[in-house]
Amino acid sequence: MTAFAPDSLVLNRKLPLWYQVSQSLRASILGRTPDASLRLPTEEQLAGHYGVSVLTMRQALKELEAEGLISRHRRRGTFIEPGARRGAPRRLLGSIDAIVAQQSGEPTTLLGHGPVPVPGELAEHFPDLTKVMTYRRLRHDAESGEPTNWAENAVRPEIAEQIRAGDLERWPMTKVLRDEVGVRISRITDTIEARLADPETAELLNVPLLSPILHYTGVTYDVEGRVVDVARIRYRGDRFSFTVTVEAT
Repeated sequence: MTAFAPDSLVLNRKLPLWYQVSQSLRASILGRTPDASLRLPTEEQLAGHYGVSVLTMRQALKELEAEGLISRHRRRGTFIEPGARRGAPRRLLGSIDAIVAQQSGEPTTLLGHGPVPVPGELAEHFPDLTKVMTYRRLRHDAESGEPTNWAENAVRPEIAEQIRAGDLERWPMTKVLRDEVGVRISRITDTIEARLADPETAELLNVPLLSPILHYTGVTYDVEGRVVDVARIRYRGDRFSFTVTVEAT
């Protein structure tokens, strides 16, 4: 491997291998350290790292090239685009690594965190609790610095005790829960709908009041079937689109 080291990946045979590899590599690219090499390992090295064929790896790289994250040069190799934009369309197929990849790469500011009474709209997810720990974060475009989305997570208190607030300025909540806290995530249900910007969202995202936004709700369950986190993310409607691909079986 080169100085750029992709994260490891446990493959799910229910999803296309190229898609899982592309999303894992995407998360590694967007979450790389500033001093990491822009040169990717060879196709053969990457295929060996992920345990897939070279043809599968080639298809995964083609996906990232189409997104503008990498460029491929005959005889020179494959390179990360240093100016690649992070606000690309989200393509959803349903893996935990895909969720991590979708949320990675944007500079994040932790606006605040603390315990609050369970909001009425979340009561069905936390029927055994009276309070949850909330985390509010604002994400920015890496190039322009303009706000792109803001997230509000409601987390079970016993889980929140193990979260280091600083990790949430570097990693998405899903990655922190899974890799830092050790939560065994069984599934995440996603809901995306169009809404109008309320005063808080309009101010944080610098958009007109009542302008269209994309509202994402992600409910994370552990292997015991408990809801451990509910994420509510407001995306600027002029910066994001979501594409859902259904693969034939």
